[in-house]
Amino acid sequence: MEALIPVINKLQDVFNTVGADAIQLPQIIVLGTQSSGKSSVIESLVGRSFLPRGPGIVTRRPLILQLVYSPKDSKEHRSAEEVYKRQEDGNDSWNPLAQLTQNIFSKGTVNLDEWGKFLHTKDKIYSDFDEIRKEIERETDRMAGSNKGICPEAINLKIYSTRVVNLTLVDLPGITKVPIGDQPEDIENQIRNLIVKYIANPNSIILAVTAANTDMATSEAIKLAKDVDPDGRRTLAVVTKLDLMDAGTDAIDILCGRVIPVKLGIIGVVNRSQQDIIDRKSITDSLKDEATYLQRKYPTIASRNGTPYLAKTLNRLLMHHIRDCLPELKVRVNVMISQFQSLLNSYGEDVSDKSQTLLQIITKFASAYCSTIEGTARNIETTELCGGARICYIFHETFGRTLDSIHPLVGLSRMDILTAIRNATGPRPALFVPEVSFELLVKRQIRRLEDPSQRCVELVHEEMQRIVQHCGTEVQQEMQRFPRLHQRIVDVVTQLLRTRLPATNSMVENLVAIELAYINTKHPDFHREAALVSGLLKSTDGIVEDHSPMFRQKPRPASTHVPAITDGQDRSPPQNNFDSAPQVNGSPENKALTPQKPVNLLPEVPSQTSRKLSDREQHDCDVIGGREHVYQKSNKVVDGICMMQLNHMGDLVERLIKSYFYIVRKSIKDSVPKAVMHFLVNYVKDNLQSELVTHLYKSDQAESLLNESEHIAQRRREAADMLKALQRAGQIISEIRETHMW
Repeated sequence: MEALIPVINKLQDVFNTVGADAIQLPQIIVLGTQSSGKSSVIESLVGRSFLPRGPGIVTRRPLILQLVYSPKDSKEHRSAEEVYKRQEDGNDSWNPLAQLTQNIFSKGTVNLDEWGKFLHTKDKIYSDFDEIRKEIERETDRMAGSNKGICPEAINLKIYSTRVVNLTLVDLPGITKVPIGDQPEDIENQIRNLIVKYIANPNSIILAVTAANTDMATSEAIKLAKDVDPDGRRTLAVVTKLDLMDAGTDAIDILCGRVIPVKLGIIGVVNRSQQDIIDRKSITDSLKDEATYLQRKYPTIASRNGTPYLAKTLNRLLMHHIRDCLPELKVRVNVMISQFQSLLNSYGEDVSDKSQTLLQIITKFASAYCSTIEGTARNIETTELCGGARICYIFHETFGRTLDSIHPLVGLSRMDILTAIRNATGPRPALFVPEVSFELLVKRQIRRLEDPSQRCVELVHEEMQRIVQHCGTEVQQEMQRFPRLHQRIVDVVTQLLRTRLPATNSMVENLVAIELAYINTKHPDFHREAALVSGLLKSTDGIVEDHSPMFRQKPRPASTHVPAITDGQDRSPPQNNFDSAPQVNGSPENKALTPQKPVNLLPEVPSQTSRKLSDREQHDCDVIGGREHVYQKSNKVVDGICMMQLNHMGDLVERLIKSYFYIVRKSIKDSVPKAVMHFLVNYVKDNLQSELVTHLYKSDQAESLLNESEHIAQRRREAADMLKALQRAGQIISEIRETHMW
């Protein structure tokens, strides 16, 4: 199981290049208040003094410290590269004895007991720990400034030694309350958020450092640890400065867990004092003094306290923690490999042959555009109608319902109709319905179908333009990757649609003009309605006969059957049996018409008395033709035409207009969508790819069109690096055998 910690160190190295937050690795997080002795504990674990020291806040960036045990006979971490390099350069002839006497290996790691490496300095080896301290200070000042500011970016340091146990520690800035120097006013919140970011990792072990000369109940480190680890399953407490407690007091209750229990335990240590640091007291001497103090002050628990015991405990806890986390870690790495592989595929590969790539993108876009119209796209939109479905909705719902809502007589009053009939007769009295008035009126109504038809073309054009943004996720990713190409494709599609718009509008106008050009009264659907004209005229003839003395003796049929036009139901006009007819020359009309009496051929002066309308006639005048006040409820004769005859003519014209308008509306409703599909939709589908190739597929434009967005290029590089790191991590984890875990 000792091999597990180096595995985690390898994983840490792998993910350091792409961001340590990429995956939650098991590690030990050291936290505590400012000047609580965190750095002294870490130095005691390493056995060397290498961390910056001084009053106030010193640790101003997270320090990820990997301790690697490297015995002298280890070939994994030690090398003699300097010797071989010298030999290859030809600076010295190969004489092993001479090389050894000249101490050639001083710059290598073969004969070193301990050395360090920083991630940001690559392979540079630091054998002097004072240099390590200076490098930490330089790197901290570079990122956080030189006046007490903090920075969340970590410094990665790896220390190889023959005297350490394998550990991975993270030293965080100390918790502070009052800003000093260049520190912002919210320095406390910044440090707290930084600490929580690390200790919230469920795979981390929290090393809460608290000074013995402070009240344990007020420990900020213990409080933060309890916030993220309420059960205390991954918290280990360290009590420092045992030798600085007030006289007459001791920490026996604290170390035994009687004050604040901690599940993983509480370990006490003795740090070097500031005077010891000034006097450059070695860590070895400090450890000896610590052991002596514990044996003298706490003899019963001395074996369970002290820096050596802390190092072994941390090593054991970390190994067991890694063992517990490893299965989940392996699953997480595999899942992330799959996710980043998909992400990288979505960004596309680097463009090698730009002409070929340009042609592929054009073809893919044209295919996706047509598929969206036809409804065969692989990714169907579920939130709204788009493409062909939207066009179908425009044809049959928007356009169709708009036409259905247009009433055949909208804008035409009975006065307009009767006035048109009278104007069409000129100075001559009309005995029949003039066709000119019918044609003029029906054309006026047919023209109302032109505006909705033109609006239908506009809506389809807008949807064709909108399809560019809904033609498949694969194409959209390509468009985001090459913004200039996207803009040019949009321009070409817009131009193609714009060129087809006049032809489509012209065809739709012609469809309406065709209907206006010839009013086909012999249309099969209209022929039946026109055949009823004679029936209605017979009815009006009967009315005229009532007011023409020349025909007064002519027998009148009992009834005239006039079927309705609009709804197909048979309706009988009022019966012409005038039982209550007004008298003529003082005698009832039925008596005046008896054939036994002599016939008077001389015209008589028409009586000015009015005949009272029957109930059915009154209903016809009021409901169908009598809505205008100018037509009085009488049989008044105007310009030689009886008003009842005019009303019947108006009724007839209304019915004919309705019938013919329905025929034309049905034709327009059917022909306009066909025209739009042929002249606009299908034309664009058939010619889109050729238009794109003609305008875009040019060798001199391929280079500029395929200039990738810098944002996409950066994200692809990041995804590629992350995928490579995850694949390497997967290989490292797969090398672990079951025997290594026990």
